[in-house]
Amino acid sequence: MSDATVVLVPGLRGHVEDHWQTHLAATLPGARTVPPLGRTNPALQARVTLLDQIVQDVAGPVVLVAHSAGVLVAVHWAAQYSPTRVVGALLATPPAFAAPLPAEYPSIPELRAHGWLPIPRRPLPFPSILAVSTDDPLGNPVRMQALANAWGSRTLSLGAVGHLNPASGYGEWPQAVDLIAELRDAAPASQTQLVPA
Repeated sequence: MSDATVVLVPGLRGHVEDHWQTHLAATLPGARTVPPLGRTNPALQARVTLLDQIVQDVAGPVVLVAHSAGVLVAVHWAAQYSPTRVVGALLATPPAFAAPLPAEYPSIPELRAHGWLPIPRRPLPFPSILAVSTDDPLGNPVRMQALANAWGSRTLSLGAVGHLNPASGYGEWPQAVDLIAELRDAAPASQTQLVPA
C-alpha cells in the first residue's frame, strides 16, 4: 500500500467513542482527525478552515475519510480550495438535508444560514467513493446517487446499515480499511510518495 495520510472528517455529532472513525484514528498510523465542533456549533466555514489547516499540515498525499455532515465539509472544502495533495476520498452516508434532522440537531433553515446549503454539485478534483445505505434516515439512495453523479464519485451500496454509526450498530467498519487502501493504491506513484520531513 502506498503511503498517504488519512484525514478523518467527522459529522455534526463530533467525537463518538465507539464510532468507526474513532477506531480508524486509533489503528491507522499517522491518521489525523479534524477537531470536532459538535452539533451545537453549526458553523460550516469553521469546519472547512479546520480541514484545510489539517491538510496543509500534512507532509505528503492525503486520503480524506468523511462521514455524515463531514462529507459535506469535505465537498465544500474542495469547492473552495485547491486540494492537489488529496489522492482520494471515502465519503460515507452524507445527509441530504432534504428533511428535518432529529430534534437535537440544527434545523434546515439554521444549516442554510450557516452555509451548508446548497450542497456543491460539481465534480470533485480527486477520485472518490460514496458509500451509501439503503435505509439511511438522513439520505435516501436516489438523492445519494444524484450526489455521486454530480461529484463524479463511484457509488458503493452498503445495504441496510442505517446511518453507519453506533446507533445503527456500527462501532467498527472493517471495510473502510480496504476502501482506503483501494484509494491509496489507485493513485499515481508520483502522488503517493511521502515528502521528506
